[in-house]
Amino acid sequence: MAKWNWWRQRKSKARVAPPARQPAPPAPHAEEEAARPAQRDEGEERMGFLLDLRRRGIMDQRVLRAMDQVPRENFVAPDYADEAYADAALPIACGQTISQPYVVAYMSEQLALAPHHRVLEIGTGSGYQAAVLSRLAREVVTVERYRTLAETARTRLATLGYDNVTVVVGDGFTGHPDRAPYDRIIVTAAAEEIPEALVAQLGEGGMMLLPLGPHGGAQRIVKLTKSEDGVKREDLIWVRFVPLLPGQAREL
Repeated sequence: MAKWNWWRQRKSKARVAPPARQPAPPAPHAEEEAARPAQRDEGEERMGFLLDLRRRGIMDQRVLRAMDQVPRENFVAPDYADEAYADAALPIACGQTISQPYVVAYMSEQLALAPHHRVLEIGTGSGYQAAVLSRLAREVVTVERYRTLAETARTRLATLGYDNVTVVVGDGFTGHPDRAPYDRIIVTAAAEEIPEALVAQLGEGGMMLLPLGPHGGAQRIVKLTKSEDGVKREDLIWVRFVPLLPGQAREL
């Protein structure tokens, strides 16, 4: 998805030189002041960030508050810090990505989380989605197949105070049955088929969201709701996610 227009406009304006003026006597420390790099207006960025989410249909105030509370710049690679609040997926370690903010907010809203819910996330990545979920639910268990990502996310989440998140290294296809059943399950990588092991870990009345479709192509976010009558499926928006792979990574 394209980055926000306001983001592009703001950056382009920041680079336009001011109109030429008549030379004036240099003020004290003028050379020192001129040498200082321009600072980003983070307040403006976050305001535009939240405004864009509202314009695109995110209306749940708890979700918007969670998106505002979690500092996304702490979850992206340092080289992409200036783009933390752009509406784009950004690369992280192990060939993975941090999802674009709209998709994080959209999936969080679709989960219809309550404060007492226990949530299972498949695909920890940088820990950003788990941090957002932690502001909305009682407990979050997140499974990551790459040990490097899991350990980094665990440290980051603990440092930032997200103490109701448990990071587990494991196979996303098998979930984490030790803490089942879950009220909600969210998968943040694309599956070509619905993982039945995850459906089995969903409690009655529970809900699961996952991108479903071919690897390397477009997928649909699918909502599954479990009841005593079976599992109801609802197809939602089109997305593109990295593939959900079986097993725990032997390296990284």
